Amino acid sequence: MSLYEEWDKLLNGQTKETFEAFWKEYSEAEMKIYTEILNHKDEKLTGTLKELAEKFGIREVIFEGFVDGAVSSLNDESAIDPKTVTEETPLSFDFDYRKLYRNMLKADASHLYSLEAWDNVLSEDERSTITREFKKSKIYHAPKKIGRNDPCPCGSGKKYKNCCGKKTA
Repeated sequence: MSLYEEWDKLLNGQTKETFEAFWKEYSEAEMKIYTEILNHKDEKLTGTLKELAEKFGIREVIFEGFVDGAVSSLNDESAIDPKTVTEETPLSFDFDYRKLYRNMLKADASHLYSLEAWDNVLSEDERSTITREFKKSKIYHAPKKIGRNDPCPCGSGKKYKNCCGKKTA
């Protein structure tokens, strides 16, 4: 079984009994990894999956989960294919930090986008702008409804209630 399949099985195979412990382990690993990345923003995180998992003191399958989630925040998303990563695959993470912050908002990962280490990477104003843009993108704008007394959109010149609106009533 590939590491990705093992990760997928672990992620989707949680029960009531294992759910809390799994997410605690994964969240703590993410916080540790991202704190290191943000504190060393000018350096790429590099090494094999096995080496990096050992560096952070986490299981390889948990680091595979990190890889799976982190790929969408890289400058070149095609640089790493999580489905083909093995323990010996050399990895190099070149993050787009604005994209990373937005993806953390999208994942509703407050434990990550509220890390103090972000102060070294993006200013408070930049983070506020990204947050505002993200929230704005989530707002649904319903199309304007045609009122009974509005001109009919078909162009007849009649009121909607006496034209196309009459047909639907």
